[in-house]
Amino acid sequence: MTNIETSTAQGAARTGGQLIVDALVANGVRRIACVPGESYLAVLDALHDTDIDVLVCRQEGGAAMMADCWGRLTGEPGICMVTRGPGATNASAGLHIARQDSIPMILFIGQVQREAREREAFQEIEYRRAFTEVAKWVAEIDDPRRIPEFVTRAFAIATSGRPGPVVLALPEDILTETVEAPAAKPYMPVEAHPGPAQIAKLKTLLEKAERPVVILGGTRWNEESVAGIAAFAERWALPVSCSFRRQMLFDHLHPNYAGDSGIGINPALAREIREADLVLLFGGRYSEMPSSGYTLLDSPYPKQTLVHVHADPSELGRVYRPDLAICASASDFAASLADLAPAAPPRWAERTKAMHAAYLAWSTPPATGPGDVQMGPIMAWLEENVPEDAIFTNGAGNYATWVHRFHRFRRFATQAAPTSGSMGYGLPAAVAAKQLFPEREVICFAGDGCFLMHGQEFATAVRYGLPIITVVVNNGIYGTIRMHQERDYPGRVSATDLTNPDFAALAVSYGGHGETVSKTEEFAPAFLRARASGKPAIIEVKLDPEAITPARTLSQIRDGK
Repeated sequence: MTNIETSTAQGAARTGGQLIVDALVANGVRRIACVPGESYLAVLDALHDTDIDVLVCRQEGGAAMMADCWGRLTGEPGICMVTRGPGATNASAGLHIARQDSIPMILFIGQVQREAREREAFQEIEYRRAFTEVAKWVAEIDDPRRIPEFVTRAFAIATSGRPGPVVLALPEDILTETVEAPAAKPYMPVEAHPGPAQIAKLKTLLEKAERPVVILGGTRWNEESVAGIAAFAERWALPVSCSFRRQMLFDHLHPNYAGDSGIGINPALAREIREADLVLLFGGRYSEMPSSGYTLLDSPYPKQTLVHVHADPSELGRVYRPDLAICASASDFAASLADLAPAAPPRWAERTKAMHAAYLAWSTPPATGPGDVQMGPIMAWLEENVPEDAIFTNGAGNYATWVHRFHRFRRFATQAAPTSGSMGYGLPAAVAAKQLFPEREVICFAGDGCFLMHGQEFATAVRYGLPIITVVVNNGIYGTIRMHQERDYPGRVSATDLTNPDFAALAVSYGGHGETVSKTEEFAPAFLRARASGKPAIIEVKLDPEAITPARTLSQIRDGK
C-alpha cells in the first residue's frame, strides 16, 4: 500500500495549510516567528491546533532575525512566516544575515493565488528571481500534494553542507485546497566524515610544524564538538583563535585561547597568524572580516601551510587553496580527533602560553576614557556580575567593540551577532534567545542607531514576558560611519548625526523597565534594578561621541593620530 493510500485509508485528506503544519511538526519544529498576513491565513488556522509556539512580531525583518538566532543557537532551522510583497522584502534583511553567516533558516512566504500569477497581481513578486542571491534554495509550491516533499527538502538543504536559508513561497489557493498527500517524514541530516588518511596527514603536518595556530569559525558546532576541539588543543598545546563573532566556540579563559580574529584584531595575534607555518582553519570560510581584508592569509595561495576543514566541498579552495582539504562538519571532524595525540610534548607550548597572556592583556578594559561615562569599567563590572551562561546579542556598530574585545565568552551558545555586519539584529535576537532559554540571562548591546532599526520588537518582548536587558550605547551619531568619515573627510560631517528619543521613557511606554546612565557609577545599580524588575528593560548609556573606540578618540582619528 502506498503512502497516499495509507493516508486515505486513515482519513488524512488535508488542506494545504494543514499539510504545511503537519510537515513542520514531523520535522520537530517547536517555535515560529511571524508577522501575520491574509495570504497564509490557512496556515495560521492550522497552527491553532498544535503546540508550536508562535511569536507574533512587529516587523518581518525582526521576525527573520529571530528565526536566524534560533538557528544560530541550536543548529536546527529557525522558522519564519511572512506575507507576500512588502512582508517578504522586509524579511530579506534576515535572509541576508543567515546566508552570509551560514545559519539554517526556512522562510515561508504567502503568495498570490495561482490563477493571478505573472499579472503583477497585488503584492506579487517572483521570489525565485528576487531571493536567489540570499538563499540556498528558493521554490514555489504549485501542487499541495507535494507540500510534504518540499518542506522536508527545505530542512535538508538548510542544514546540509554549508547551512543557510531556504525560501518557500505558498500560493494562497493551495493552502485552502483539500487533497490527499503522503504523510511528511523528518529530514535526515547529511554528514561528511574525514578519512583515516586525512587525519594521518594532519598529524604529520602537526609534527613538522614550529608555529601552528588553530582558527575556529563557521557553524554546525555543538557542545560536544566544542569540548572535543578543546581537548585536542590541550593535547597538542595549540593556540586557538576564534573567527569574527564566533567567540563562543572556545573558552576565553582556557590557557590555549589566543583571541579573536576579525575587526580590531590584537596586533600581536595578527602577527602570530601571519608568521605561522601551519594554520588549521576549522569550520569557517575565513572571509573578508575575519581575515582582516584577506591580509592574514594570502588569497588564493597562503604563505602558511593551510589545513581547511569545512562541511561544504564548494568552500574548500574557493578563497584559499589548502594543502590539506577535509570535507566534514565541525562536529564530525572534532570526533575524529579524539585519538590524535602527539608522540612527544609539543615544542611550541611556551609560545601558546605567551599568546594567551597577550590575549588577557588585550581583553582587559581601560579604566578611563573621555566624558562622564567610561565603557571600560562598565564592561569590567559586567564580567564580574553576569553568569557564564548569559547570552550576549548585538547588531553592528563601534559599540560592539566593547563586547567583542572585552567580554570573555566561556560557553557554547552564548553569542548571537551577525558576521554580515547587519544593524538592528541585537534586539530581535535577544527576544528569540530569551524565548529559547528563558532560564538564562540575555543581554542585548545596541547603539542608538542600531536599536531603532528594529526597536519595535521590544514590544514583542513585553507581550511575551521575556525579560531581556538591552544596553543602548547612545552617542548621538552613526558611530562607525562617523569614524570613517572623520578619517577620510576630516571635519566635513554629513549625514551621521542622530536625534533620539528618551530610551528609558520609551521602555516604560512599552510596558518595560527603563534606566538612564549619565555617569559610570550609575550603571551597576541601574543594571541590578533592571534585572530585579522582571521586565524587559532598556538601560540607556549616554556615551561621549569622543569615545568612539577603546584606543582612539574621534578627535584623534580626525587629526590623523
